[in-house]
Amino acid sequence: MSEARTPAKLSKVDKAAILLLSLGETDAAQVLRHLSPKEVQRVGVAMSHMGNVQREQVEGVMGEFVDTVGDQTSLGVGADGYIRKMLTQALGEDKAGNLIDRILLGGSTSGLDSLKWMEPRAVADVIRFEHPQIQAIVVAYLDPDQAGEVLGHFDHKVRLDIVLRVSSLNTVQPAALKELNQILEKQFSGSSSNTRAAMGGVKRAADIMNFLDSTIEGQLMDSIREVDEDLSTQIEDLMFVFDNLADVDDKGIQALLREVSSDVLVIALKGADEGIKEKVFKNMSKRAAELLRDDLEARGPVRVSDVETAQKEVLTIARRMADAGEIMLGGAGGEAMI
Repeated sequence: MSEARTPAKLSKVDKAAILLLSLGETDAAQVLRHLSPKEVQRVGVAMSHMGNVQREQVEGVMGEFVDTVGDQTSLGVGADGYIRKMLTQALGEDKAGNLIDRILLGGSTSGLDSLKWMEPRAVADVIRFEHPQIQAIVVAYLDPDQAGEVLGHFDHKVRLDIVLRVSSLNTVQPAALKELNQILEKQFSGSSSNTRAAMGGVKRAADIMNFLDSTIEGQLMDSIREVDEDLSTQIEDLMFVFDNLADVDDKGIQALLREVSSDVLVIALKGADEGIKEKVFKNMSKRAAELLRDDLEARGPVRVSDVETAQKEVLTIARRMADAGEIMLGGAGGEAMI
């Protein structure tokens, strides 16, 4: 951190980084074992950027952590409720929901978890010759951005089949999960459970579609529409694309802009319509808006693929902040307010 900030001004990731740095290597490593690859990366980056951490910051973070733990139920009593509340506060509902399912399933998804650490192409190769339903379970279990990249390594017909199957998934029987882990691991580890795992569904399919290349997404959506027009409408309604940022309130846009680097923002806006640009400009200081306009004008032609990559990076940050309750997404992907 370039300058000292009070605990109240620290982001949740910074607080996690300070807490882990305070724990020591051994205990911190044990905590990190329970995080997803992307969460480990985020916290790791924050830890590497830590500098000049003041004593009051450490004390404030520790105090907040103790207060949070102290407000929870006694150990061993209502443990499921405690786990759900703690993880939802820390990670947001979507990510916490997936992690809760894995925890309460008794660790029976270790084979699937191992895939999250692999390159998308390698994951695609692992499941390429498996039954389509197995492929759908794997894709539904992965984070949406990784799942989108995995789908990119299949042909159109296979992609369509997988997305349709993901859309119809609601729960998966423990026997199916056990069979899948036996496929993914030489020896199945962890205890079995009679709890069904919640995964997949139309929302999951929409999240994955958000991370596909625009050409692939368009072709796939057309094919889904031919098979099931109602399903294609449901998916489109749940997708959150770059243009939907126009529907995010000003406070949310301001919070998002603080998290997006200027280089990424410039490239992302090169392909945006004037409405999005004006939305961004009006939520910046006059001086910052002028500099951004100058950068946009000075920037030469940019490849469409670079624009799409930058826009997806902005959307990834927006979804992460929405999961953490820091902003509310509007438009197609937003939740209705009454």
